Amino acid sequence: MPVERGARPDALRVATTLLALAALVSCASCASGGDDPAPDRPDAAKAVQLPPVHAAFDYQIGGAYPPPKGVRVVARDRAAKPARGLYNICYVNAFQAQPEERDEWPADLLLRDGGGKAVIDRDWNEPLLDIRTPAKRERVAARVNRWIDGCADKGFDAVEPDNYDSYTRSHRLLDADDATAFIRLLSDHAHARGLAIAQKNTVELAPRRVDAGLDFAVAEECGAYDECGAYAKAFDDRVVVVEYTDSGLDKARSGFGDRLSIVRRDVLVSTPDSADYVRETR
Repeated sequence: MPVERGARPDALRVATTLLALAALVSCASCASGGDDPAPDRPDAAKAVQLPPVHAAFDYQIGGAYPPPKGVRVVARDRAAKPARGLYNICYVNAFQAQPEERDEWPADLLLRDGGGKAVIDRDWNEPLLDIRTPAKRERVAARVNRWIDGCADKGFDAVEPDNYDSYTRSHRLLDADDATAFIRLLSDHAHARGLAIAQKNTVELAPRRVDAGLDFAVAEECGAYDECGAYAKAFDDRVVVVEYTDSGLDKARSGFGDRLSIVRRDVLVSTPDSADYVRETR
């Protein structure tokens, strides 16, 4: 997988658009149930809507802005508002702690090595969360599920929990079973709140999508790393692709341009007023 998995929305969180007005339809293939969604929530029984296949897509987790003409699917950070009338995906950092939020997590929920030091994702200076036991998974999920509730309350259609692949950076303290068991807790809660849920990267776990309760995929650089086919097979072409290079965009489009939702963004996922901004679909 790429070393840089796309920019985090740490200091760029912006909300510039109104709440989405999305008509939701039933989906027989979506799972439901799991964590109690709170019986007094008006949308507890809301049907889950999956993203459209092969739709124009924009990845805005670095800051919200008016979507380009023709875009039907948008991903934004959980602090932002969804875009009016589009299919909106809500980004949450689910398996690691944002650097500025580290002190908000109980110390025992940060993964620690044999010497008691927190295990850090050095690319982003983010501590990994400890999901090694059922009890700790439940406690971490309770916190992340509050963010998922926020996504649902704002009117998002889906949630994108990032860092599913954290176990690969855990120095073997976590494994794929831990990751799958944890994301299942998030999937059950998201479905109970009427949200679809995405697998973010982690192509090696795509065959577990049913056990994990995942509905579609958000794949960074699957063209560059020759992984788009695996996602397309596992998720029946319900895949949104973000490439960060011209060559990656070309490879993704040459193999899957008529099947998947593909966009090229700059690695900082910046807004149009930035000199770094890139958005291409060709």
